[in-house]
Amino acid sequence: MRMYSISKQVVSDAYKKVKANGGAPGADNVTMAQFEERLEDNLYKIWNRMSSGSYMAPAVRMVEIPKSDGKIRRLGIPTIADRVAQMVAKMYLEPQLEPHFHPDSYGYRPGKSAHDAIGMARKRCWRYDWAIDLDIKGFFDNLDHELVMKAVEKHTDLKWLHLYIKRWLKAPMQTDEGQMEERTKGTPQGGVISPLLANLFLHYAFDEWMKRGNPNNPFERYADDIIVHCRTQTEAESLKQAIEDRLRQCELELHPEKTKIVYCKDDDRPGGYPMIEFDFLGYGFKPRAAKSRHGNVFTSFLPAVSTKAMKAMRKTIRSWRNEFLSGESLETIAKRKNPIITGWLNYYGRFYRSALIPLMEYLNKRIVRWMIRKHKRLKRSLKKGVVWLTRIMKKDCHIFVHWAKGFQSISGQ
Repeated sequence: MRMYSISKQVVSDAYKKVKANGGAPGADNVTMAQFEERLEDNLYKIWNRMSSGSYMAPAVRMVEIPKSDGKIRRLGIPTIADRVAQMVAKMYLEPQLEPHFHPDSYGYRPGKSAHDAIGMARKRCWRYDWAIDLDIKGFFDNLDHELVMKAVEKHTDLKWLHLYIKRWLKAPMQTDEGQMEERTKGTPQGGVISPLLANLFLHYAFDEWMKRGNPNNPFERYADDIIVHCRTQTEAESLKQAIEDRLRQCELELHPEKTKIVYCKDDDRPGGYPMIEFDFLGYGFKPRAAKSRHGNVFTSFLPAVSTKAMKAMRKTIRSWRNEFLSGESLETIAKRKNPIITGWLNYYGRFYRSALIPLMEYLNKRIVRWMIRKHKRLKRSLKKGVVWLTRIMKKDCHIFVHWAKGFQSISGQ
């Protein structure tokens, strides 16, 4: 019996999206290759169970990821079959929600990007003297299920969406040892439907509340990363307290140490304030040297790759040590690493690109050290290695993508 009308074509399209996104196996340890061995049968089962109302959300695999502050972020990885089912739900629900979302909600939305949010924050930091950098404590782990469902039911009358979203919200977390952890709140970070539910929750908990009560304070929100702009310090302090009270009503809490008020200091904003920088989506906003159209140097409040992101990328480069110690050619190593470097340049090079120069110099020096160990005629001389690498960069600048993009200079030993 088919209780619900769900398109087989949507199930097929959902699988293609899940495959394109990749990802690790869930609690059942079934890989994409194994899922595809009986692809038609597996997709039919998903469609049949969702259409009949008998689809049950399996446990999600708990994966613990170390954070930079020493704490742990817990991800919940659904099975591949469940990711397809969640994608089906997302494909039905998202078009119903999109027209209602706030224009300054940028995260996980079609046609919007992190760069859009960063660019808008940059413009508004020029116009507003103060910013509130909001950090919601354990956002994905603390979403109130009743409030989530209230928002879902407001926007869709599809009963099967109500049914399955409830089941996904309550699906237990399973450790690699097989232990089950029941959940009474939160939505797994790693679930296909979770970002959409998170956006819907904050649409009412924050976006609409700001629109009604604080229309003169623009903001940029990327999921739970939020920057709010204010004219004065007094306004910022008052609004920060109001936001804290509002989120508490929605069973959420601002992180007391990470949430801060920032003075967007530049040449036109004199005076002192202890906090003059914040991080947003991997970019650090702070006073930086800029050049006018007439060549005059001045200080502006600008975004560039953050210190935290730079440290993470340097750590990644250091992890390539064994490959640089191997007997492989420079071209082979470059072919393997260029996609990673391209990602860094594309993301962190959009604003204040010159801030990446130290990172690319660091990478070039690691390449030099590899070369002088590999080639005996260089006699372990850094100076000779730099000369040789400079010659190679001029002759074959296409080998490494950052060379082709202009990051060729070797600053010295």
